[in-house]
Amino acid sequence: MEYEEIQLLKQSEKSTVYLVREKGGSRIFIRKRLAGRHPVYQSLQKYSHPCLPELYEVVLSEDSTTIIEEYIEGQTSGTADLTGRQFRRVVRELCSVLEFLHKNGIIHRDIKPSNILLTRDGHVRLIDFDAARMPREDAEQDTRLLGTRGFAPPEQYGFAQTDERADIYALGVTLERLLGEKRRKTHYRHVIRKCTKLDPDRRYRSVRQVRRALFFGEWKFLLILLLILVGGAGMILLPALKERRLTENQEESAELTVLPAPGNPHWDGETGIVAWDNVPEAGIGEEVQFYLRLYRKDTAVSPDVNDDDWYFDQIVRVGGAHRDKETIAWNIVTKLQENGFYFFTVAAVGDGIRYADSPLVVSDAFEYTGEGAEPLSVPTGLEWRLYEKDNNRLYYAVWSNLDDYEEKDSFNVTFYDQDGAYVMNNTWSKSAIIEKGYGGISIPAQFLKSEPGSAYRFTVQVYSSRPNEYRSSPMPDPVPEEYFSPWLYCGPKEK
Repeated sequence: MEYEEIQLLKQSEKSTVYLVREKGGSRIFIRKRLAGRHPVYQSLQKYSHPCLPELYEVVLSEDSTTIIEEYIEGQTSGTADLTGRQFRRVVRELCSVLEFLHKNGIIHRDIKPSNILLTRDGHVRLIDFDAARMPREDAEQDTRLLGTRGFAPPEQYGFAQTDERADIYALGVTLERLLGEKRRKTHYRHVIRKCTKLDPDRRYRSVRQVRRALFFGEWKFLLILLLILVGGAGMILLPALKERRLTENQEESAELTVLPAPGNPHWDGETGIVAWDNVPEAGIGEEVQFYLRLYRKDTAVSPDVNDDDWYFDQIVRVGGAHRDKETIAWNIVTKLQENGFYFFTVAAVGDGIRYADSPLVVSDAFEYTGEGAEPLSVPTGLEWRLYEKDNNRLYYAVWSNLDDYEEKDSFNVTFYDQDGAYVMNNTWSKSAIIEKGYGGISIPAQFLKSEPGSAYRFTVQVYSSRPNEYRSSPMPDPVPEEYFSPWLYCGPKEK
């Protein structure tokens, strides 16, 4: 087919991109001429996915590649102001197409907002495979060092051969850019940090893991909702849905018992602390686990559990001595942002082997009026304290002004390693700290390595239990040096 050029869209030493029209017709296409051979486009031409542009022609010569592909009307995701719902749709579709590509052995290597198009109906198209490659078993590192600085991982610059973890790194950076201020949410922040570890072995191993970390619990809730809505007809769909779950978790049995819903979900007075009756069968191993969603409303009208207008969600994990308590309490005061009425819904999380998640249940209302309240003071005098008990060394994060706070105030201690990577966090109330008798919050020994150069430090943020009177202590992002403790060296110092 012959084409006439309409407009030059891009030109560089590596590529020339034109908007073209078929001669004698009205259809519009994109024509790309790339320097060098790009056989990955021939592979892509064989596949079809709703989030990929259609490739009509791919011609490889000795020193160039010419592609005729679908023209897509829309805007790049980097220029869009996404709502929470739109963000979730974009990420789900982006994960879907990346899983599809990786399953077929294709690594994009240039994931970034400008390569993610949003069509007029709000769906995603992933474009620009000029840097894409197909890994080879006999290669130790990439032969062509392509990608965009700031989005490409270290191994993409010649340190190793890239695999799907390179796309996971770029996906994490992209999520951070698309989220903007929303990246401050703990759940998103932790997922992004794991995606963008400098060491590929410390990232998620697959995009499926990223997707499940971001949206854990949603499809299982939909299964329960479906069974409730369709009654007996749900039994027809149940085998197919269970087959999908069995693919992801081979240990799951064919029959799962739905956990009982947590009883008495309520706000603990005016503290900003949420509470509900424990479900001892919930969770995995030594932890009980619950799925929590938070809603803000202008009136005290309770949301429906099917309402997806929630703006924050997380998995609540409670272990150790607190695992068997009759009531689970959780301080979410840092998530109260604007004055209004707040509700939460909570479900018990099943282990996927014996139990399925419980239905969600909704709480009473809490009226938040502390948007302009003064923040609590920042913890000072941060240091490490060592205790030895039964030949075990226990390290505690402590601070000097514990007496400045109320017993129901909670302290979120976040631990980081020598590379600045997140290690773990613990949240204890002041009363729990006093009860344990060590004056601070411990880091379990399994998180501390004794290899040469291993070092750790921590930050502390106070979660107010009087949100209408005091806000939580500030925790800037990025965290300034003065908010960190001294280093704890667990191995020989590097010279």
